[in-house]
Amino acid sequence: MGGMPSVLPDGEPVPDDGALPRHALEGAADRPLGFYLHVPYCATRCGYCDFNTYTATELRGSGGALASRDNYAAHLIEEVRQARKVLGDDPRPVRTVFVGGGTPTLLPAADLVRMLASIKEEFGLAEDAEITTEANPESVDPAYLSALREGGFNRVSFGMQSAKQHVLKILDRTHTPGRPEACVAEARAAGFDHVNLDLIYGTPGESDDDWRATLDAAIGAGPDHISAYALIVEEGTQLARRIRRGEIPMTDDDAHADRYLIADEAFAAAGFDWYEVSNWATTEAGRCLHNELYWRGADWWGAGPGAHSHVGGVRWWNVKHPGAYAQALAEGRSPGAGREILAEEDRRVERILLELRLREGCPLDLLKPDGLAASRRALTDGLLDPVPYGDGRAVLTLRGRLLADAVVRDLVD
Repeated sequence: MGGMPSVLPDGEPVPDDGALPRHALEGAADRPLGFYLHVPYCATRCGYCDFNTYTATELRGSGGALASRDNYAAHLIEEVRQARKVLGDDPRPVRTVFVGGGTPTLLPAADLVRMLASIKEEFGLAEDAEITTEANPESVDPAYLSALREGGFNRVSFGMQSAKQHVLKILDRTHTPGRPEACVAEARAAGFDHVNLDLIYGTPGESDDDWRATLDAAIGAGPDHISAYALIVEEGTQLARRIRRGEIPMTDDDAHADRYLIADEAFAAAGFDWYEVSNWATTEAGRCLHNELYWRGADWWGAGPGAHSHVGGVRWWNVKHPGAYAQALAEGRSPGAGREILAEEDRRVERILLELRLREGCPLDLLKPDGLAASRRALTDGLLDPVPYGDGRAVLTLRGRLLADAVVRDLVD
């Protein structure tokens, strides 16, 4: 997952003390609680990136002193303390922690460990808590990975994207081919049982054979989880500008579909099962629990600039700029920029949007009459699996996964 979209929605203001409406904590004990920690720094900005991230140059002079990498962990720990106050006597230990960015591993390992320790201190961690950080293959080495493992991290996610140099170049990725695979071995040696590689398909100039080579390299590296995402060209990015100028060609939807089928077949042959449209794992324990919290509408607190949170039907998001974020915390205020209270109908629609992407699918009783009629058509068209359908669940077939967005649109009516 990782990354925070760069444009924040509008919403009502967040109170200075961040207090939640009373109903948000009703029944909380029955829902898992996770933490997302956003580290907004990158060494360079990738041409396809639309996330809330900053390079050192971009931060200079714009409240940058407050927002420097050196004191970032201290600010984030301050927000974890605020979270403890806002959640009051909520007894839940934290089930998952996910450090994303940006490039979290631009901070010293000791800073990431301190941030995790503050969650443990304020909330406690569940006995089988999943603790993940994203990592740039070029910004870690065996000593760094060992320090993370000793500090309590038990899952690491490397951004590999592609095994081909010319594809990485279009994406402005700075690592050398072969480095992500070496990282998996280093992570295993440091004691990580769970390792993910992130891949991107459909980059302009990538051929089917380039993609096959990437899949072979990723599977051969021995992770127990692989995420594969179609490249989305976001407006306002360097990549969008290059495509518009005709410097590089846009990849069409048919090519995306072909790459997805190639990937799913390669993963299945290597013992990886899909459990969400873009995610495959070799075992049940290898699934990303943190992402499952998002997909199942559980509670999570997102700390850091631009991070989003959700507790009991209340969603809020922090101010985007690291300088403004640091300022709010220095003044003892919530860094929240806005929030919305989700109505019952919003929550129903979101459940369908998210749960339909999962292997377990979504319950048919979430659908209204029009959505139910659409689900029967999807069944006839081979987009939904007839067996779970008979048990009251809409589950995508392989063809349905290729058309997931369209199926979801029809079912939420």
